[in-house]
Amino acid sequence: MHQLTQDELGLQQRRLDMASPQEILQWAVEQYEQKLVVVTSFQITGIVTLHMMRQFTHNVQVVTLDTGLLFPETYKLIDDIEKRLDITVQRVKPEQSLSQQAREHGSLLWETTPDKCCQLRKTMPLKKTLANYDAWITGLRRDQSPTRANIPVIDWDDRYGLMKFCPFATWTEDMLWTYIKAYDLPYNILHDRGYASIGCYTCTRAAAGRAGRWAHSSKTECGIHFAPASEVSPASA
Repeated sequence: MHQLTQDELGLQQRRLDMASPQEILQWAVEQYEQKLVVVTSFQITGIVTLHMMRQFTHNVQVVTLDTGLLFPETYKLIDDIEKRLDITVQRVKPEQSLSQQAREHGSLLWETTPDKCCQLRKTMPLKKTLANYDAWITGLRRDQSPTRANIPVIDWDDRYGLMKFCPFATWTEDMLWTYIKAYDLPYNILHDRGYASIGCYTCTRAAAGRAGRWAHSSKTECGIHFAPASEVSPASA
């Protein structure tokens, strides 16, 4: 697949913005094949993505960021999804173990400098992994937060240097839950305990929307999709 020109990208953005997630996923698979990867933290959007893809391809490449700080329920869900969908999830881990990170940066980096913790345990490992692909599929949706309200279904990702797909950009949380229940798909049981969005256990609390993420600080994004506040200069804010 050649890199799309700006005109070609604009055309696909307009076309795919009106397409169903299945159509978007199928087009992505046809265009990028082995160079396409799903990156998911196993929120409900990621689960629906994987289930849809398994309807038309056996070659589903999946990456999740194993920070070493995930909830036990999340680890169990990953195992359950692997068995249910007959897929293999590549668990990408940080270069530093938690003990190594503690020795270099302090034992509670997620509290003292949460942006640095996310950089070490999420964005740096992801950037290294994505260097092996030409396109990635994410679970971003426009209904999740103001920072995500205008995300395109497809766009060039300057941050990682590859094409980025958000096939569920136009879907709502209710639509995803309807799909989950219709196909009786496994999901993180923490959702039943009031956790709407689930990340590391050190930084996630039970709350609606994304309000439970980094609840102890003003942080709202991990840095995978959008630069955290600590990386934004006053002139560009």
